Amino acid sequence: MTTSDHEIYLDHHATTPVDDRVVAEMQQYFTEEYGNPASKDNHAFGHTAHAEMETAREQVAKAIGARTGGEVVAKSIIFTSGATESDNFAIRGIADYAREEGLGSHLITSEIEHEAVLEPYKQLEQEGFDVTRVPVDEYGQVDPADVADAIRDETVLISIMAANNEIGTINPLEEIGNIAADHDDLWFHTDAVQAIGYVDIDVNEMGIDLMSISGHKIYGPKGIGALYADLSVKTKLKPLLVGGGHESGKRSGTPNVPGIVGLGKAIELAVQHREERVSHVRELRDHLWQRLSDELETVSLNGHPEERLPNNLNVSFPNVDVRELVRMSLSNQGVMAALGSACASGDGTSHVLEAITDDQDRIESAVRFGLGKDLTKEEIDYAADVIIEEVNLTESIFG
Repeated sequence: MTTSDHEIYLDHHATTPVDDRVVAEMQQYFTEEYGNPASKDNHAFGHTAHAEMETAREQVAKAIGARTGGEVVAKSIIFTSGATESDNFAIRGIADYAREEGLGSHLITSEIEHEAVLEPYKQLEQEGFDVTRVPVDEYGQVDPADVADAIRDETVLISIMAANNEIGTINPLEEIGNIAADHDDLWFHTDAVQAIGYVDIDVNEMGIDLMSISGHKIYGPKGIGALYADLSVKTKLKPLLVGGGHESGKRSGTPNVPGIVGLGKAIELAVQHREERVSHVRELRDHLWQRLSDELETVSLNGHPEERLPNNLNVSFPNVDVRELVRMSLSNQGVMAALGSACASGDGTSHVLEAITDDQDRIESAVRFGLGKDLTKEEIDYAADVIIEEVNLTESIFG
């Protein structure tokens, strides 16, 4: 709990506030138009709910470039409970199909994926699949040549994230997608949770077969996400959840209509305002980094200096107890940041930073700042003042 009058939220990689326009769009589907889309042929409430869900499906498909012959392919969007489900669905859906069809049992991913990708890969490894985890460079970026070299005749899936949730490094998706497209019965999945709204993603141009999306990282509601599945791949995906056969038989369960409507509006706004948002958060991010690097001699940047998310700043403060810094010193003064990723519980060291450096102090002293669209330069200056003061104080005592 903060003891300050200030509330400077710098943890937008963990979650974002819901945009007022998104809340307004969702509201009536909680209290007025509360029908079940499965009842679309029975009464008006069901019909309205189904129609709004299909509108949102088209909004998502349009935002990511899911088109055929210039027409938006809304059927390529499967609504889920969030990105974790989408990642698991994509990975297990292809793996189970490949196993059933006898296509192959080799999977490729990277060392710095989100746990929602790494954990299902571990499970499949225990079930007999062979997994190759390609390395990353010093900035946390995957080399497409390493992906190409890892492909075998029995490879069925490549899963490489669009942008890293801790250090913000952006991967060369189009190059990887082109490599995958040169092989039969090989599909390319990307977790684009952090990239949507900040990176121009076109699934067709980039050769993406499967892509995971989250609502609450783009100023939408929590508990809703989507999996894009190219129609040629969607027919092959084995369901993760079975039951009433919703979502074209691919994802059973009563649809979360308010969440779906919110996701559709949020992604529409994210793409519509992408350029201005990118410009704004990049300017603030660069200003924060300039302040820190000018006034703290030992601070160092983690991640790619250029090819990174515009709202991401991940830095290390050597010889500083960053748990104390983040959870007490900054938080008590209203500055909210994060230790690595907030998506996993526990205090384990970052597997992302371990993949890019052997410097244990750098790994253990990393702090992630995730900037958002509503922050101001004055707020960033206040945050910088607090960070600099607290780091200098710690270094003077323990340095």
